[in-house]
Amino acid sequence: MKLCMMTYTMARQKIYQVEDFIKTAVDCKLEGIDWITTYGRDPKELKKMSDDAGLEIACHTFFLRKFAARENDWLDEAKQSIQDAVTLGAPVVMIPPGAPQGTTDRNEARRAWIGALQQVAPLTDEAGLILTVENFPGKFSPFVTASDFFQAQKEIPQLKLTYDNGNAASGEDPVESFKKCADYVVHAHFKDWDIIDHPEEGYREMQDGKYYRAALIGEGNVDTKGCWKAMKEYGYKGFINIEYENNKYPADQAIKKVTNYLRSL
Repeated sequence: MKLCMMTYTMARQKIYQVEDFIKTAVDCKLEGIDWITTYGRDPKELKKMSDDAGLEIACHTFFLRKFAARENDWLDEAKQSIQDAVTLGAPVVMIPPGAPQGTTDRNEARRAWIGALQQVAPLTDEAGLILTVENFPGKFSPFVTASDFFQAQKEIPQLKLTYDNGNAASGEDPVESFKKCADYVVHAHFKDWDIIDHPEEGYREMQDGKYYRAALIGEGNVDTKGCWKAMKEYGYKGFINIEYENNKYPADQAIKKVTNYLRSL
């Protein structure tokens, strides 16, 4: 298994630039990079920077913000991002499937996303890209469990999964979730949560009715070791993004800590 820079982990803290993403990945001896959007930069430039640093572009992640906002011209947004992925040379694209605006029914949100992905899939097929969604967190998220994913995969046979162990944990046992989906996993995210069973400031309710706050991988309640072991035993040889959504540590230090921890496994 190969460790991957998830650029969002650094970008969300606002103090880092594209050049910092590359430097941190190199300093931590990561093997790949997942470009989460292009940050207003030319994808040709991002590809050159990645290549020069010896970082394999594992994935291009992009959002369908107009679809989420229920705007009619959302497919044009998808087409541009698919072209960006081709320019980057990413083999895989991932679309985070958050519930569309105003949706408070998980099943309704999933039906809407299946309809959208049915339109996107022919475009990614034509571009030679592997289309994925992830287990996505949230009380009304349409894709949390393995069962959620397979409802979409039944309708879109070419759809694969970016397995997110922390997000899967908000709906079911993450180890068992991986085992159910293993044949469809082509990319992965690791993250961690502090999990409690009652409302508290700083925590958000998830699909399982418990409350979650982002933690550094290895410091929270997610069974990271169990997930790592299951993936290794299955023979997963792809990339694992290092995802961190708290501010206890500066992102570059957080990535270094997690890199050392995961390699110790």
